[in-house]
Amino acid sequence: MSIAVTGATGHLGRLVIADLLEHGVAPGEITAVVRDPDKAADLAAGGVRVHVADYDRPETLKDAFAEGDRVLLISGNDVGRRIPQHTAVVEAAARAGVAQLAYTGILGGPAADFTLGDEHRATEELILSSGVPYTFLRNGWYTEVYTANLPAVLEHGVVIGNAGEGRVASASRADYAAAAAVVLTGEGHDSRAYELSGDTAWSFAEYAATVAELSGQPVAYQNISGAERQEILTGVGVPAAFAAVLVDVDEAIGRGRLAGTTGELSQLTGRPTTPLRETVALELRALGALKGDA
Repeated sequence: MSIAVTGATGHLGRLVIADLLEHGVAPGEITAVVRDPDKAADLAAGGVRVHVADYDRPETLKDAFAEGDRVLLISGNDVGRRIPQHTAVVEAAARAGVAQLAYTGILGGPAADFTLGDEHRATEELILSSGVPYTFLRNGWYTEVYTANLPAVLEHGVVIGNAGEGRVASASRADYAAAAAVVLTGEGHDSRAYELSGDTAWSFAEYAATVAELSGQPVAYQNISGAERQEILTGVGVPAAFAAVLVDVDEAIGRGRLAGTTGELSQLTGRPTTPLRETVALELRALGALKGDA
């Protein structure tokens, strides 16, 4: 079995490759598709095949995939440019005659009625039109999206958002990576769309309370208007267009679009999803801010 993973040196890609190896896939049967070969030096040293390619240069995807490969297309992070980038990968996979193209989309798929879902919906349509055997991994939010901001949260003692009382059924990147590895190494996943999310949905007030409890520092959730949040984000250097996307996501959370607890993620992996508390504690420990941690 030969498996190719795009974006292989990213946070999710590295976890997927580690899981594939744990599933018994030989390093030589894994292709890491990367932009920067230096970042993949450790993978190459471990026997993983490294193919250097850039989504923005379709010609570099030649020979990235082979007939019968199983491919994981990890969505790009360049919001606004992802449709042409993903198109290049889908077309390369179709030309190669791959056996499976798994794609990390967004929870809700066609029902994701917010800006960040637009490119994911378009990519799913591209894959369907290509005729390539597919599996859609519609990932919910990664808890690490929030814990990455813990230094600022602890500094200011506040979690800021415009999601109101909306809830997020997040899971850890490791949970989503484990599901991808199961789909890439198992059978019966063709023509399937999995709605993947955490087992428990939490509110931002609950998130702030968890951070406060585990850090021993006062932290509260402050709900503000979308316009106010847009101004704050652009004030700290976030480009206006991307700030608008983040504001729109919180509005979608307020409408319940990322609160669904489908159970499909834990069913795929065979284990409960990682609790919010555990991921928060892990990041606080890394920051040296976990209460009582020597």
